[in-house]
Order: sequence, then C-alpha cells, then structure tokens
Amino acid sequence: MRIRKVGVVGAGTMGGGIAALTASAGVPVVLLDVPGDKDRNAPARQGLERQVNAKPAAFMDNERARLVHTGNTEDHLQLLADCDWIIEAIIEQPAPKQHLFARLEEIVKPTAIVASNTSGIPMQVLTQGRSERFRQHFLGTHFFSPVRYMHLLELIPTPDTLPETIDAVREFVERALGKGTVVAKDAPGFIANRLGVKGIVGALHGMERDQLGIDEVDALTGPLIGRPNSATFRTGDISGVDVIAHVTKGLGEATGEDFALPDWVQSMVAAKRLGDKTGGGFYQKRGKDIFTLDPKSGEYGPQKKPTDPALSKLGSRPLADRVRGALALEGKYGDFVRRTLFEGAHYALEKSPELANDIVAVDRAMEWGYGHDAGPFRIMDIVGIDALREGFRSLGLSEPPFLAKASGGFYRQTPAGEEYLGFDGSYHPVPAPAAGALKTETIARKKGAVLEENEGARLLDLGDGVALLEFRSKMNTLGEPVMRMLERSLDRIEREGRSGLVIGNDDPRAFSAGADLTGPAALVQKGDWSALDAMVRDFQNLVQRVRRSPFPVVVAPHGLTLGGGSEITLHADAVQANAELYMGLVEAGVGLLPAGGGTTELLFRFTKELEPYAEADPFEAVKRAFQLIATAATSTSALDARAKGFLRAGDRISMNRDLLIADAKRRVLDLAADYVAPAPRVIRALGAEGMGNLSYALFSFHEGGLASAHDVRIGHEIAYVLCGGDGPPRTVTEQDILDLERESFLKLLGTKETQERIAFTLKTGKPLRN
Repeated sequence: MRIRKVGVVGAGTMGGGIAALTASAGVPVVLLDVPGDKDRNAPARQGLERQVNAKPAAFMDNERARLVHTGNTEDHLQLLADCDWIIEAIIEQPAPKQHLFARLEEIVKPTAIVASNTSGIPMQVLTQGRSERFRQHFLGTHFFSPVRYMHLLELIPTPDTLPETIDAVREFVERALGKGTVVAKDAPGFIANRLGVKGIVGALHGMERDQLGIDEVDALTGPLIGRPNSATFRTGDISGVDVIAHVTKGLGEATGEDFALPDWVQSMVAAKRLGDKTGGGFYQKRGKDIFTLDPKSGEYGPQKKPTDPALSKLGSRPLADRVRGALALEGKYGDFVRRTLFEGAHYALEKSPELANDIVAVDRAMEWGYGHDAGPFRIMDIVGIDALREGFRSLGLSEPPFLAKASGGFYRQTPAGEEYLGFDGSYHPVPAPAAGALKTETIARKKGAVLEENEGARLLDLGDGVALLEFRSKMNTLGEPVMRMLERSLDRIEREGRSGLVIGNDDPRAFSAGADLTGPAALVQKGDWSALDAMVRDFQNLVQRVRRSPFPVVVAPHGLTLGGGSEITLHADAVQANAELYMGLVEAGVGLLPAGGGTTELLFRFTKELEPYAEADPFEAVKRAFQLIATAATSTSALDARAKGFLRAGDRISMNRDLLIADAKRRVLDLAADYVAPAPRVIRALGAEGMGNLSYALFSFHEGGLASAHDVRIGHEIAYVLCGGDGPPRTVTEQDILDLERESFLKLLGTKETQERIAFTLKTGKPLRN
C-alpha cells in the first residue's frame, strides 16, 4: 500500500491543519466539508483560507495550498474515490461519523485506508455495521494541534485492522508528514491526553490544596521538572480553557475517574475567559506586560514569579539534578512537587498497560505530544525505584504491580544498545523513533563510535566511511572549541580517506544559533584588533574548507540556523534540511555583516543564477543578496529557505527530524563515488554604479524613518562588499570579496553602536535598535 493522494473530510481546525501539512509535503489533497447555504463549497474553501492565513503558519509554503481541492460532502464525495488515505475530522459525535463511513464504504477503492481523527470515541463504536474489508483498512489517528508543529501522532488500530494498514500509514506519516508515531490502545484519551490531562487536573487541585498561585504552579511544573516553559496554565491558555473542560468532562464520563475541574475554572468557561483565543484566560497580555488571574477575586494582577533562591539555583542544572533537587525542596513548594510527581508516576504505572503496548510509547507520547523533556518512566528512573516506593507510602498509595518488576529500572544500557522493561517483566530493545533513524546518543554509546570530542563538539563514526560532526555547545554556538573540532574533523576525514562528512546534531531547538560573540567582545575590550582579524580570517578559511575539501560535506540544518550556522550550511556540497528550518544571516541585528563567507556566497550564487540569461541585469543579484542580509531575513520553513535562496534547487528536505542524519549520510554516499571539489568562481563586480543604487535606497529608508543612522552605516558596508568596493566594475574572485567582508566586519565592530548592540544581545538575548 502506497499513499499518494489523501482525502480529508472536515475543514475545521484539525482537518484543515492535516490538509495543510499534507499539501506542504507535496501530496495532493481533497478537502471536503458540509455544504454551505448559498455557496455550497464555502465551508471547505473558508477552512482552507483559514489555514493559509493562520498564525503560526499552517502551510510551509502557501503556494502548496494549490494542491488542495475543496468541495462538499453532498456533491463531491466521489472525489475521494481515488484517494489512498481518507481522514475523517468532523463533529465529535458517533452518529455523523458512522453515517459518513457508511457512505465512504460505497465509493472508496478496495485498498483505501480510512481513519477517524477522533479524540476519544472508541473505534469499535465507529465501525459498527461496516464490512470486514472496511474494518481491516480502518484505524484511529489522533493528531495534535497545531498539526504542523506538534510531532506526535497516535495510531489506534482495532482488533480487525491489518498490520499492513498500520505499516502503510506509519511509513507515510513518518516519512512524508514528519510525525513521530506511537501505537495506542483503544482506551479513553488514548495515551497522551489520558496522562497529560490527569496531570493538569492534579496540578489544579494541588494548587488549591497547597494555597499556591498560578505563577507559582507554572514555576514548579515547567522546566524545573522537565516540562515545557508553558507548564500548566500557559498550556491551558494555548489549548483553550473550554477545550480542557470538554476533554475532562469526556474522560470523567468514559473512565469513571475523577477528572473534575475546580469550580473557578468552570466559571472561567462560563465567562468566556478561554485563553489566547479570547484575549485572556489564566493569563492576560496587555501590551508587553503579562497579568495573572487571581482565582479567588477573579481579577488580573501583575505577574509575580517566585523568587525562591532554591528554584533559581536549580534552573540551570541538568534535568536529573533539577528533578531530584525539586523533590528535596522544603515547605509548600516541596510538598507540591512531591505530590505532583509521585501521583503522576503512580497513575502512569497503573494505567499504562491499559493505554499502550510498552513504556516507550508512553514516554514518547508525553515527550512528543506535551513537550516533556523526558517521559514519565524516564523521570521515574531519575527519581529511583526506592524513592518511588517511599513516595507512594508517604502519600498512602499502594504499590502498582508493574513497579515490582522494575528492580533494574525501566530502562537499561547493554553492549547491544538500550533496552526497556516490558509489561511482561522482561527487557526488550528500544525501537528507533522512526524506521531507519540515526540518533547521536545511540551512536555515541557504541564502542569506538566517538572518534574525537572536546567541550564544544564531537566527531562520531556513522559507518560506511561517513563521520558526523556534532556541535554540543549552548544553542550550538560557534566558539573556539567548535571551530577547532571542525578543523580536526576535516583533517581527519582527508587523512583517513573516509567517504565524507555530515555536519548535524539532535538538538531539538537549533542546528546553530551562530557565532559565540563573547570571544570577539572580549578582544574588542582589550583592543586586540590583530587577534580579531586573525579570528575572522581563520573562520573564513575553515568555512571555505567545507567547500574545497576533497570529499563531500553534507550539512543537515534544522530549527534555528543563524549567522555562522547559515554560513557553514551555505558552503556545503549539499544540504539535507529539516522541513522546520529557520535560517538566516542575521548579523545586521547586532550591527555587523556576515563575514564567514555568507555575503560572498549569496553574491556569487545569485549572480551565477543569472548567467544563462543574457538580458538579465546583474544588479538584481546584488539587490537580492542585499535585501536578505540588510533585513536579517529568516526563513519560516525549508521551502521558504529555498525560495529565498538559502537552499539550492538540488538541496533536499527531510520532513521528519528523526530521519535527518540518516538522510544526510545517504547523501554523502551518493556524492562520494565520483566526487570532485567545485572549482573557484569569478564574477563581474558592479562597483560604484551598484553602490549608488543601494546608497539611494538606504537614504530613502533613513528619511522615511525605517532605518537609524547606524542601520544606514551597516547597510553601506554590506553594499560595499556586494559591489566589490566603490571603484569601477571589475572581475573579482571569491577571495577578493572575502577580504572585503573581513574589512567591513572589523570596521563595524569598531563602532560604539555595534559594540552596544553586541553587549545588549549578550545580556538579554534580544536585538537593540540604536
């Protein structure tokens, strides 16, 4: 079974989001909804328009919306006849879904897979009255919103679902849609919502019990214990307080368990204080200020984050230290954390065998669906089995049967790899997060796999003659240790005659946030300009070696890929980018210009693209590069990076982050057999004529209040480099422009305004406009 065309019925938030992601992957979609009154296709068309205009963006490239064909379920159901996978995402009631499935059974082809994107209706209820063939090709899917950005997809097979059906959907959503899949049992709430919503309810009641405020609870249920910054209440505002109320009501009715929300939360729903969508929920934003709801008075007041020194001290520690430290807190904070973690662990131990086939699925569901740094069983391993037993005893909780089987922990390391404890009491190999995935931590545990490492980076053996250079500094910034390891890696690959090099990492946030500015800032303070010149020259030379080495270098960027991280990417022989790529040359934001070859590369790249067109104006290439650099433009996706010119037509995109390094390795091997390093390039620089055009634009921006005097100064230096100076037109080499890059970079670095921008950014992490 191969999925090449997808149908979606229901153009609401979930259905529209599924259609947008599928089309973003280049797959044709039929999107249907109920007929409208005057315009029968209006509901589906308007649903698509909402996705086109959504913030955050639902499409990776709005041009891909052309792949979505809209219609209505009365006139156009036949459009689904040639779809390979049809996803129902209509009203959350059994009868309408059952009626739709009866109609679908009459028209779909024999191999078509039908799925319900229900959030809790039992699958066996939905398939009542359907044929065996239909049931064999049916399963539940539970996407998380927003569909593009949430990694988790729960798959819920029925007893009749064929293994081939599960495999076909899993292969498609992992490879084409980039999802992390877990198989859940057909139980209320499935895995993530059952455990996650129970945790939210527990935190709400714990808040009342320990007399804590909303700000305090979010401080105790966020990164401190390995959960996202949104913690409890910010998550509630994002999801919608009404949605939480609806889900808790449904779970309570379906399970008979206590999922009741406190009265004050129910009153928020009645008062339409639903979170972000109504302008206020647990929090309210007024301008740049955040106000927090007081549940007792019902009024908002200035946010008051806890100032407990013990919390501040734990904030920068590794996860294991944070969790253990939080459990050791004194007073009401410690009481709250201990009850929250122990009650959550107890519930996970009791319910997981009902919800999932193994603990790996449980942990990944919470990591991928709720943004936890580690799932409940990995957190339990941090806490320790004896501490869990003691914690349960202190709360009067019985010992769950599964805990008795965990004397050796829930996960363990063996020479063959990591294993997990099964519900049967035996250990099993931990499966890869996606078929064929290569994960750096798994590789690093293998004997001899770490070829070299220092405090900022390490070189790993991927097998087949391919090595991986992994940045490991904070936000993978490019400081001296990272650059030293890049040099050693290039030397070693050449010396040992290896096939090639991948540059990538598994950091969930960033490929690289750019250069570490603390080193240059310190040299500026010392006035050591010769050392600064040497530092920039060395960086340029290393980046050029990425391009000139006698073996292929493939860069695998993802997430934040800024400044120097972009420059390394631009100089790769090939790029294997993750679909979620936020790439840009952002140096202008700190008062500088790209001087690691980024300015040079965009100029040569865009100029060479125009060469086949005899009538093309070469200034268009200069202008295009100038606009990207001067505005610090950043891509919103890999498709957008390609449109901007950061990626070339031949660079490839991996939708699934977990498959990125494996895909990049294959790209190295593709190139290695007949690899020849690219020849040096020359172009015709425009000189004073190009400078004049750009100078006039900068003057206009300044006069219009769109650019400060220092912005104009920065723009002038960017223009100077891109035009090859302000003399007559001339033929220039890449080294000519690199020298101008370095010269202008150092000029700007010597200005008071740039130094102020750098100091402000290092202190606050934000840009300064001066």
